[in-house]
Amino acid sequence: MTQTYSVTRSEPIPVFPKITYRSKESVRKSIPAVWMRAGTSKGLFLHRHHLPASTTLWGPILLSAMGSSTGSSRQIDGVGGASSTTSKVAIVERSSRPGVDVEYTFVQVAPDQPRIDMTGNCGNIASGVGPFALDEGLVSVPEREKEINIRIYNTNTGQHIVETVQVANDGSFREDGDYAIPGVEGTASPIKVAFLKPCGSMTGHMFPSGRHQEMLTVQSRGFGTLSVRVSLVDAANPFVFVDAASLPREASSAIADAADPAFLALIEDIRQHGAVRFGLAENVQAASQVRGTPKIAILSPASGTVDGVDIEVKAFSMGKPHPSLQLTGAVCLGAATIIHGTIAWDLAHIKEGKEIPKHGMSLGDHQIAGAVPVGIRHSAGVVHAETVLGIDRKGAIDVDRVAVYRTARRLFEGRVFYRP
Repeated sequence: MTQTYSVTRSEPIPVFPKITYRSKESVRKSIPAVWMRAGTSKGLFLHRHHLPASTTLWGPILLSAMGSSTGSSRQIDGVGGASSTTSKVAIVERSSRPGVDVEYTFVQVAPDQPRIDMTGNCGNIASGVGPFALDEGLVSVPEREKEINIRIYNTNTGQHIVETVQVANDGSFREDGDYAIPGVEGTASPIKVAFLKPCGSMTGHMFPSGRHQEMLTVQSRGFGTLSVRVSLVDAANPFVFVDAASLPREASSAIADAADPAFLALIEDIRQHGAVRFGLAENVQAASQVRGTPKIAILSPASGTVDGVDIEVKAFSMGKPHPSLQLTGAVCLGAATIIHGTIAWDLAHIKEGKEIPKHGMSLGDHQIAGAVPVGIRHSAGVVHAETVLGIDRKGAIDVDRVAVYRTARRLFEGRVFYRP
């Protein structure tokens, strides 16, 4: 026999207070925060005015909030997710710069040591800045607008980004939609993230060494002295792009099992030597102290017969395999793939008859004015970058903009605690 019970409540359901009560003896403090998924990363989104005026004072606060103060790889005493892709911070404020709506500073918090890195940008986290700014009232929306462009200035690199986001009827960010990105289950509304004039984000030049590709001599810990073929490209972020075929045979076989310690040590050795060649570090010892930039990725020709895939990439982040590909990596590789003479160009054209779609006016081997789509296969799927080339003041080829689509979702809002 099934019995049915009913409960009659004579008093209203209590509402939990918005203020969290703590012991007056507590030394911890808190600030308003939002936890968001942005692209294939997750991070803490904060208002700039809730932090100290000097960026030099941010370290202890962010390390404590994320759980990296003690260097524990689990980040168990903070909100960090114990991986480089889930240990990120975006700090946002309304901008007074002409032609800019909001400014954003990216902070990479090391998940396994008490260290922060503010030398570069994160494109995935950047894709959440527009939605955050919209929901936080940092930008205004004209009445009845269903889509707006939000102009963003990244303080780390001095780059300008324009994000096209969907607007709900109440003026907030419309999260739901039918757009899917590799590495994220489900669908959401598309966010177009366009990096304007992305070249020279940290070095001032797309090819800081003056070469589109070169042989880089590396003193490695496990493989001795070796030379690998690389393209050192600075677009959105500086990347060391390595031709997989130039790696030692033992290392090439380890690409599939990219977690192998000896293989990861080799990749880090190459990255450090690349940093010196980039001009970002005086020596490999100095390069080892800055793990966020330059970034490194291994390139291979597209395998199989899948349409729309031009090149394959295995990316790394903070010394470990990246689960997909950094958005800035898609921007940088998308640009490099359509520039004649780079490793990416060579690999994309390695198959007989292979030709990347071209649009617009031609100038030698390049295409000007039209968007050139590049399909990039990474560990989680395929991402497409749309690159528009231009001509600089000296008449040389330049990258006008690169656009990639992302999705973002607000996961939690409240206050994050930290120990000052």
